[in-house]
Amino acid sequence: MAARGHVQDPNDRRLRPIYDYLDNGNNKMAIQQADKLLKKHKDLHCAKVLKAIGLQRTGKQDEAFALAQEVTTLEPTDDNSLQALTILYREMHRPELVTKLYEAAVKKVPLSEEYHSHLFMAYARVGEYKKMQQAGMALYKIVPKNPYYFWSVMSLVMQAISAQDDKLAQTMFLPLAERMVEKMVKEDKIEAEAEVQLYFMILERLGKCVEALEVIRGPLGEKLTSELQSRERKCMMLYRRLERWPECNALAHKLLLKNPDDWQFYPAYFDSLFQLVDTAWSPPDDGEHCPEGPVHHSVADVVRFVEERIRGEEGKESRSLRGPFLARLELMQRLRERGCPEESMLGEPLDLMVQFFQKFGDKPCCITDLKIYLHLLSPDQHVQFINRLSDGVPLGERDGEAPAFPEDTKALQRHLCVCQLSRALGLPHHALDPDGKLRLIAELKAHYRHGLKFGKNTLKMELQFSDMYCLMAAHVYIDLWAETGDQSMAWRCLGLLQEGLSHSSSNAQFKLLLLLLYCRLGAFEPVVDLYSSLDAKHVQHDTIGFLLTRYAEPLGQFAAASQSCNFSLRFFHSNQKDTSEYIIQAYKYGAFEKIPEFIALRNRLNQSLHFAQVRTERMLLDLLLEADIVLSLEESVKAMSLSAEEDDIPWDSLRDNRDLTVFTNWDPKERQLSDDQRRRSLEEESVWLRIRSLTLRLVAALAALGHTASRQNSETSNENGVGDKTAVLGGLLAQLNQTLQTAAQLAEKRTQFPFLGPPSTRLAAALSSGSCQCQAAALQLSVHLQELETAGLDESSELQTQICNSFKSLVVQLQENLIFFVETVSLVLWVSSFCAKILRPLKSTLQKKKKKKKETQTAPPPVLCGFQELTASVQELLGQTLEHIRAQEVAVTTVKLAGLTLEGNSQEEASFTKAATEKVQSSYLRSLQELGELLKKRAETIKTLKI
Repeated sequence: MAARGHVQDPNDRRLRPIYDYLDNGNNKMAIQQADKLLKKHKDLHCAKVLKAIGLQRTGKQDEAFALAQEVTTLEPTDDNSLQALTILYREMHRPELVTKLYEAAVKKVPLSEEYHSHLFMAYARVGEYKKMQQAGMALYKIVPKNPYYFWSVMSLVMQAISAQDDKLAQTMFLPLAERMVEKMVKEDKIEAEAEVQLYFMILERLGKCVEALEVIRGPLGEKLTSELQSRERKCMMLYRRLERWPECNALAHKLLLKNPDDWQFYPAYFDSLFQLVDTAWSPPDDGEHCPEGPVHHSVADVVRFVEERIRGEEGKESRSLRGPFLARLELMQRLRERGCPEESMLGEPLDLMVQFFQKFGDKPCCITDLKIYLHLLSPDQHVQFINRLSDGVPLGERDGEAPAFPEDTKALQRHLCVCQLSRALGLPHHALDPDGKLRLIAELKAHYRHGLKFGKNTLKMELQFSDMYCLMAAHVYIDLWAETGDQSMAWRCLGLLQEGLSHSSSNAQFKLLLLLLYCRLGAFEPVVDLYSSLDAKHVQHDTIGFLLTRYAEPLGQFAAASQSCNFSLRFFHSNQKDTSEYIIQAYKYGAFEKIPEFIALRNRLNQSLHFAQVRTERMLLDLLLEADIVLSLEESVKAMSLSAEEDDIPWDSLRDNRDLTVFTNWDPKERQLSDDQRRRSLEEESVWLRIRSLTLRLVAALAALGHTASRQNSETSNENGVGDKTAVLGGLLAQLNQTLQTAAQLAEKRTQFPFLGPPSTRLAAALSSGSCQCQAAALQLSVHLQELETAGLDESSELQTQICNSFKSLVVQLQENLIFFVETVSLVLWVSSFCAKILRPLKSTLQKKKKKKKETQTAPPPVLCGFQELTASVQELLGQTLEHIRAQEVAVTTVKLAGLTLEGNSQEEASFTKAATEKVQSSYLRSLQELGELLKKRAETIKTLKI
């Protein structure tokens, strides 16, 4: 609200108090002040719009919209009104209305540069690329400035990117954009780097790599100065595309001579070498090898070059650079993959890695550098390798049985690196028996606590030097828990991580592992604060958000589950608006190459598997908590704008954006997540999402039928589209049954994921407990009831018997299913409510017929008796469940979880473990209370189902 234009309007002084109230969040006072002003100045359009903003922010959207439209129809041209309306429509998420606003303003003031540029940006918000192109050219004609011209060019490129037909992009949009830029080049009007970048982007998309190379190497390329080595990187990319391997090799060689630590050019250098070797390229007899300089076309040349760089580093007085040493290991790996005998020219991998450790072992990055080359060692070299590294770690004297400790942070880092490499090789962590692992944990904890003295003066937000010892000990505890099934290992692990977090409050790995452990132990309450303290930023809500939302509802924390889903959805919903703003800023500052990246990010998030899951689960959760409790099922579905016919999940383009490597992991490759397990996880997630989505749409279809049943009788129902709605319900049920068959086949495979891998879905539990089958049977019942409504009670004895059997079967299935009991019983009650709506009119019609015929007392139709038995049985079942929950609450309150785990722990460790177990105990109680409260509300709704 701060930017309110530069026009010195005499009304500005009158409007200022309203602006101030809105800026300070005092919307009611802003409305009052606007009303006062409008009494004196009825035609002050801006005051009306500011009042509308106040109304919008106080939840009176309809009034705000009506007031805004009143001003919009007058087609205002004053800057204050236009900007205020822009803000209002943006808050209403109606950016398309801003375009109409400025279209009218431009017609009235055709020579205004400001209004034309606002119109362009309004089109950018809604992605109207063709209109953007036209608006850009109109602006350039009024004010011939280069940026405006190139706005139009970029809009042509965006039409090409967004075109469904690639042929149209290649034959019309991009060639036109190229001609427009060439015109400026010929007229020598290219001024800015952004314009050259755009020209390069167009040529690149047209596949004109030779022309693009000429531009980069010519005078226009001299304008590329904002990024370091921008020209060189672009040349390298083009050489690779054109397969000009001599030039690629020579350029990489030249750049590595300047900076031997610049890793981005080593892969290009090695790739080009092997391409030259494979094609048997040889340099010309006379003259230069190529325009970029000398070419290294043999393995011997490259080995010599790398060795020279290493000798140059070893001869320096200052600290050596890692690049050449890593390049030697990378070259060795590539030579081994190709089976080249020249590998021996580089030496033994064991010696090279020991040398690397001696030089860089005191850097935290040493472990990640060496870890990717460990496979170069043969299995019988592993112990020798670790022993040689250990010999290079300076440790103090042993004090009795205590291990020898490092005496400074550099020695600590070296020792830590050896421990991590040892675990990565499976020595000795995975080979030890349980007692050996407990001794290893004790040693790691001793090292951790000793290392804390080096971090006494660190800032509160900084990590401790010895944190990795603590994390490694936690991983060994998890190994023990998995191998022995001894849950006390999990409790001890919780205590250790809580201790680590008390010394290093910003350690994300501690928090992530705690989050996972609490969830695996069934306690969600502590997880919310842990995830919140991670302070996940922007796209991380998509990449790691699944760790939070996966467990919330299954662990019975419905309020927290709703909060977690909202947290994720806020990010996804704001993405659309935010991306538009990023695109506008990119246009303003000429960062054209970023615009397609922003579009790609938006698409990636819109197609996110996690987004689809959270959206679906959130709506199911809202129905679970509110439908037929706060609002009727029909009103709840209507409030969500939920349609049974529409499937808004992009199944063909769903993307798995989960970061499954977020946990620090030193396990050997065979114990880590495999590509096959990743694929299985995605397959499982997709099938589970399809089941949940179909369930949601079936509930929406049920609500639509229920709404009609309550308004229409059986004679007129088919005329009012009920037949279509029944067909939709039947079609969705068929899809659900088919998906359940696929799910059953998938569940039979029983895929096991590593502890630090992706969490399994609820699919296997839902199928084995009979929950999915029970829900499908309940929904199928609604179709039979629809048939009964059409047939009537007199001519439907077989159908009534079938329905009665379904009623009895539902109760049996419910009794066998306790895992998903709350959700399934809610769905059964929604179906029962629908049944009641169908059966009441049928019973009423039957009674009227009896009165007319003056019949003596006859037995009621079996379907009515069956329904009464169903409601009575469900009511009894709910009563038993509530009793069971109360008993569980008493049990959780009285059990002393902490007392089970403190044996053998020091007093300090015991205090952290006790605090963790108390959190778990509190979470269990909270879950039971929420389950109990929800079931009580459901029990109340049964009383309304009498017919």
